Amino acid sequence: MNSDESQIPEQASEHPQPETPPEEVEGLPLPAEDRPSKSPLDLTEETEDLWAAEASEQSSEAVIHPEPPAETPAATADVEASEEADSLSARIAQLQHQEQTLQQQVSSLQAEVERLQTQLSETQSAMGRLVQEGLSELEQRRKKLQITVEQLERRSERIRSEMRSTFAGVSQDLAIRVQGFKDYLVGSLQELAATAEQLELVPEPGEVRSAPVSREEVRERDSSRGTTPKFAEQGFQEQVRQIRRLLDQYRSMPDYYGPPWQLRRTFEPVHADRVSNWFFTQGGRGAIRTLGSRLQNILVASATLSVMRSLYGDRVRTLVLANSPERLGEWRRGLQDCLGITRGDFGPNQGVVLFESPEAVAQKADRLIQDGMLPFIVIDETENQVNLGMLQFPLWLAFAPDPDAPPPVMY
Repeated sequence: MNSDESQIPEQASEHPQPETPPEEVEGLPLPAEDRPSKSPLDLTEETEDLWAAEASEQSSEAVIHPEPPAETPAATADVEASEEADSLSARIAQLQHQEQTLQQQVSSLQAEVERLQTQLSETQSAMGRLVQEGLSELEQRRKKLQITVEQLERRSERIRSEMRSTFAGVSQDLAIRVQGFKDYLVGSLQELAATAEQLELVPEPGEVRSAPVSREEVRERDSSRGTTPKFAEQGFQEQVRQIRRLLDQYRSMPDYYGPPWQLRRTFEPVHADRVSNWFFTQGGRGAIRTLGSRLQNILVASATLSVMRSLYGDRVRTLVLANSPERLGEWRRGLQDCLGITRGDFGPNQGVVLFESPEAVAQKADRLIQDGMLPFIVIDETENQVNLGMLQFPLWLAFAPDPDAPPPVMY
């Protein structure tokens, strides 16, 4: 307390304070007329005491109850600035907290996006693998189906060929065999019936039987009547010209709707050469090389028969020799097609007779000569040997097989 008091006078001496009565210090000034008159010494002591009391009071009040400083504009601005700074700090802290929250959310979203992208890429790769596997599987199935279709097509074609070669071919072959055998039986029965009609089992009374005519007499009669053709001799120039004219007509002007026994098919030079050689070189008796098929051979035989029918008329009887009913059936159909004849022209007493045995051909030709007919023997190419009994007759045509060709199929 003494130190404070000692300092106060020093401060007072350093900073002289205006003299103020106690009332003014307390904030209650007195009027001048009410102030007591004092001496300077009393005023000095009293002033010192007041200053000391005031200083002690101010120090005690400052320690116990400090008074807020007087508010000034600068202080108010500072307060407002501090409050604004506090609010900005709080706002900044809040924004920082929100930024951290947003960063966390962005991080989580980025992680989610990365996870989704990873899943999408995995899904795409899985889908790509599935699509590739599906495509490869479909490609394999397509290849298998193509192979199966090709196999089925080959099998279908093989079945068709087998049907053509087995079912249809065998059926046709069986039909040809049956029809040929039927024709053969019909011809044999007709010949048998005609032979039975000619037999005289019981001679009628008073009938004078004629003496049998010998073969020499028949030949002499035929030679006297000029029935034996000799195409290669000089005395038959008229027949030669007629034969050449007919062959040229068949070759250059075919008549597809001509009368029966006239050639109705196209006649090529190769066929005309074979017929001319048989007529003029071989003299109507000999063999010619086959043309490779039975139909071509039938065409040559039909042209030859047509020429002889034009020369000798109904006296010509054709005897066809083949070793099976099927081939005889082919000869019958071929002659009908080439000459325009019917089934009624085939039979033992008709224009064409079919045989399987050379002995039967020789016997029939012998009887025809005895009856004044002109037999024309045609031998199929399947006959490997010619019976010597047929060589005695004036007209025979044999088709010789090609030595370079494979042997025919025997049924």
